Amino acid sequence: MLMTRQEIFDKLKKLLVAADSGNLAITENCTEQSRLREDFGMNSVNILYMVIAIEEAFGIVFDDVGVNAFATVGEAIDYIERKLR
Repeated sequence: MLMTRQEIFDKLKKLLVAADSGNLAITENCTEQSRLREDFGMNSVNILYMVIAIEEAFGIVFDDVGVNAFATVGEAIDYIERKLR
């Protein structure tokens, strides 16, 4: 199923909140330019949880992607878009 970039963004925001123990600041302040580590204080464990959640939620499998693969929310959306095609 094709999703718009906005639909991916909205779904990803929910996953980010869940991966970071319900950090609602993510929902309120999230943009595509938001940096996962610097802006949201996510560590490698949070990002790993996010990757697993993305795989399950979007039905995709990450190829050779490490916890440092995405610096921003937009980079994660770009990757998800490519995998959904």
